[in-house]
Amino acid sequence: MSDTRARLERRAFLATGAALLGSAASAQAIAGDTVEMENDISSSVRRNVSSFRMLDWRPYFSDTRNGAILVDIQSRALHFWSDDQSLYKLYPTSVPLTEDLTRLGRTRVTFKDPEPDWRPTPAMKLRDPDWPDYIPPGPDNPLGTRALHLSWTYYRIHGTHDTRKIGRRSSNGCIGLYNEHIEELFELAKVGTQVLLI
Repeated sequence: MSDTRARLERRAFLATGAALLGSAASAQAIAGDTVEMENDISSSVRRNVSSFRMLDWRPYFSDTRNGAILVDIQSRALHFWSDDQSLYKLYPTSVPLTEDLTRLGRTRVTFKDPEPDWRPTPAMKLRDPDWPDYIPPGPDNPLGTRALHLSWTYYRIHGTHDTRKIGRRSSNGCIGLYNEHIEELFELAKVGTQVLLI
């Protein structure tokens, strides 16, 4: 067999192998994006789906007075602009598990909780009566190390000790951040910071 023919056959073999691997990976990615549940994240969610792109505040807010927070449910990202626009932050988030748990629109930060405790909402207790009635601040608290209460009842931007939830549909309505990110945002945001969920 000539050297030229051997090289061509080798290239054809490699190209065919790469195509097969690529199609298998594509099929796995499509199958892996379809199931997301909160109960057992390790077995039901195969990968995070956050996408990060910097945004300008102007299409979403008329000004940045008191700072501005934009939460993009689709890209699973939180954007923060300081009052004077000198600081911009972009954080990955967890978002509500289902569309019916998702609230969109304009709200604001009404309270900054440095040691959040947790109680399930009445709707959560109806869905799962086994939820505990109360969890004090600490490592078992679903709200992590800090929480920003919003003007909507029961809605918060908060931390989480379960880092597997970030980048996923995994919350009962709130927006979750890594604890180190909520601690940073907690220092930057003010009572009165405007918030928009899209």
